[in-house]
Amino acid sequence: MCQDAISPKSHEAFVNRELSWLEFARRVLAMAEDEKTPLLERIKFVGIVGMLHDEFFMKRVSGLKAQIQRGVRKLSIDGLKPEEEFAACRRAVLEQSDMMRRVMREGLRPRLKEVGAAIFDWEELEEAQQLELRDYFQRSVLPILTPLAVDAQHPFPFIAGLSLNLAITLGKGGKRRFVCLRVPANRQRWVPVRHGRGWVPLEQIISANLDLLFPESGSVSVSVFRVTRGAAGQTERSGELEEGEAPAAPGSVIALVTDELRARKFAGVVRLEVSENMPESLRLWLAEQLGLDAEDIYESGACPALCDLMSFRADGMEEYQDPEYRARTHPRLVGIKPDASSELFQEIRRGDILLHHPYDSFDTSVVRFIRAAALDPDVLAIKLTVYRTSSDSPIIRALAEAARRGKEVAVVVEITARFDEAPNIRWGKFLEKEGVHVAYGVERLKTHVKAALVLREEEDGIRRYVHIGTGNYHSGTARLYEDLGLFSCDPDLCSDISDVFNELTSVIATKNPRKLLVAPHNMRSRFKELIRREAAHAEEGKAAAICAKMNQLQDPSIIRELYKASMKGVRIDLIVRGLCSLRPGVVGLSENIRVISVLGRFLEHGRIYRFENDASPEFFLGSADWMKRNLDRRVEIITPIESPELRTQLDSILDVYLRDNASAWEMQADGSYLKRKPEEGEDIRAAQEVFIRQR
Repeated sequence: MCQDAISPKSHEAFVNRELSWLEFARRVLAMAEDEKTPLLERIKFVGIVGMLHDEFFMKRVSGLKAQIQRGVRKLSIDGLKPEEEFAACRRAVLEQSDMMRRVMREGLRPRLKEVGAAIFDWEELEEAQQLELRDYFQRSVLPILTPLAVDAQHPFPFIAGLSLNLAITLGKGGKRRFVCLRVPANRQRWVPVRHGRGWVPLEQIISANLDLLFPESGSVSVSVFRVTRGAAGQTERSGELEEGEAPAAPGSVIALVTDELRARKFAGVVRLEVSENMPESLRLWLAEQLGLDAEDIYESGACPALCDLMSFRADGMEEYQDPEYRARTHPRLVGIKPDASSELFQEIRRGDILLHHPYDSFDTSVVRFIRAAALDPDVLAIKLTVYRTSSDSPIIRALAEAARRGKEVAVVVEITARFDEAPNIRWGKFLEKEGVHVAYGVERLKTHVKAALVLREEEDGIRRYVHIGTGNYHSGTARLYEDLGLFSCDPDLCSDISDVFNELTSVIATKNPRKLLVAPHNMRSRFKELIRREAAHAEEGKAAAICAKMNQLQDPSIIRELYKASMKGVRIDLIVRGLCSLRPGVVGLSENIRVISVLGRFLEHGRIYRFENDASPEFFLGSADWMKRNLDRRVEIITPIESPELRTQLDSILDVYLRDNASAWEMQADGSYLKRKPEEGEDIRAAQEVFIRQR
């Protein structure tokens, strides 16, 4: 099909979701390859890619494999059969895995050795160092180990997902025995070498000292393997693979989620990673034992489980890391004393406040807001949503304190938040014991709302205050993720938020919102209206443009609306961090659409939507991406930003991203990305660095 003949409804109009997801991992890998990135940050980015690959296999490949096994024939949005998608994903993963091994082997490990922070192989150590680590193994590791034989009396053991394991073959007197040995996860992976700065992977220390575990065992050969198990709860809708959402079965939601966690532990294996020294015959035998095919085997190189590099620490080497960044207190909150709760509410009454994290401190804004509400004697009630939060959350502690002080506290805990189910269940039970009203979301829908509501008795009656955010109430990730938030006491907005909480706790649908866009109620239709209005304005010769920043863009219906708007002449700028199924720059289809992805030291996570509206622009921010799951199968909120001052701030933020010439990647029509570079003599404008300098 000719490029200018592509229809918005055709397969050719879309980029494959899974391959676009892997393109994001490729951009992260480029950060590890870039010699301008500080050395220890490059190590971290390799670890992030390893984590992304693990997540990809658990969430996405497991679903593809399930489709293939069931004989599903429906095509993906870009026209691929499940077998074709899997084959394309495998090629991309293999290519990226080869690149990671090369980066580690040829770039990062030699450079670490140069600066005195080497990751050594056992064979590189001096005899005194080996003896020291042998002693460590005998004292601190050997007692924990549990070797598991495999023979006629001992079936192949259960292998936990993402655990490191040694495949050991023992031989004596012509007899050979296979033993599986799990590398203990409660010991540090990178073991320091005391005499000489450096570290050795734990599995190499174990492998080199197996004579202490198997004395007089004869010859010993060792290789490393690791399995990835699929995440339970994958679903398929309209030919598109979707992550599992909230459970629909009757019964206790906690019991259902607990059952799913148990099921996930024993979920089917979708990937076998093996070290490069593992013989081919052993690889195939292991795959057979795990119910896998040869195409499910992936070679991991000399250093498997690269995701563990995210925990690699080298104290005293700050010059090889990004400079420490200390968030500022928002200018309007600077003069407010931590124990002067009423002053914070007075400041919000003066006008809405826009927060931009991590540049604006989360602790001196959002955490302070919840603490102030907990301590203020005039506060009557607090309501808040929890999707993900930190292990020692100051916000959860403040809510418990509020309940102990006799305030009405209601918390909606989403216990189907993928991979955060267990800690969320624990937090829910803790809050219940403290007297907090705890609700566990809405049947069949995940609660992805990021909102807090405070009700305060004042001279003129009860006044409500809200915080609406794009990120979680998580003080840890708030230092690492870019997000936005809004403080407001606008009566209509507060009423809408109150209605949302009532729906979440009572499971009774709310009336039409006054200002909010709420999924799955009016958000999709409202976004379509806004896009179509821009298209109509363009046809009438009025000012028409769309600028949207989000994490992911996949919803076919929204993408088709964007294509139609582009064909009418609407200029569309999309800032999409991760996967993007829209093809920009296609003549006759999307030539007026530009897509960029910005990567840096912080994870871009904020969502902003701007519609030109004939030179009277409207702005929105909130929790939802333009993904089918966000618009149809989650409870989400998007709030309008009405303050002229805050709109100007959002315009400035978007402008910084669009002008980025150093950390922005521009998407091409084929789904690939090219990194922007400053012209000769042009100032470097990396968005995150610009925001840091502005503070």
